[in-house]
Amino acid sequence: METTSLEPSLHTVKAVLILDNDGNRLLSKYYDPELYPSIKEQRSFEKNVFNKTYKADDEIAFLEGMTIVYKSSIDLFFYVVGSSQENELMLMAVLNCLFDSLSHILRKNIERRCLLENMEGAFLVVDEIIDGGVILESDPQQVLQKVNYRTDEIPLGEQSVTQHLTEKLALTTNVLQSAKEQIKWSLLK
Repeated sequence: METTSLEPSLHTVKAVLILDNDGNRLLSKYYDPELYPSIKEQRSFEKNVFNKTYKADDEIAFLEGMTIVYKSSIDLFFYVVGSSQENELMLMAVLNCLFDSLSHILRKNIERRCLLENMEGAFLVVDEIIDGGVILESDPQQVLQKVNYRTDEIPLGEQSVTQHLTEKLALTTNVLQSAKEQIKWSLLK
């Protein structure tokens, strides 16, 4: 076998996948357009990955020349895919960041239904962790701060009228205070 020296690259991650317990895609982002260019090829790859990993207790797999780290929770499977030469620890750091960030957003209910209800938050998290295959962040607290996702907010349906009005009043007060400051500074100029 021929050994070649590969140039180092920041493009570490080839794909991020979240599949349900039947192997169906819930979220996927492929960062290498040459890897699996068509949806059909992507779904075939996802089925192969799922079939190889859904019964295994390992955290890493090698399939089709790819290094795949994965984790499961209730009815979800999380995967981070890199090339065969990629450092597994770096891929695992990305996976753990993704899992921990989503756990926080989903209020520790890491299951299919909760993920589907909060899909925009899931996409924001993935985009803050990885951009074009380049790892941007591996600290879940930094990711949550960047996406500005507040889990302490009570959903509108669960708020009392007083809680809702108090929250809106606080926002209005902040806006008015900011406007007052801007007027003050413009008058001083």
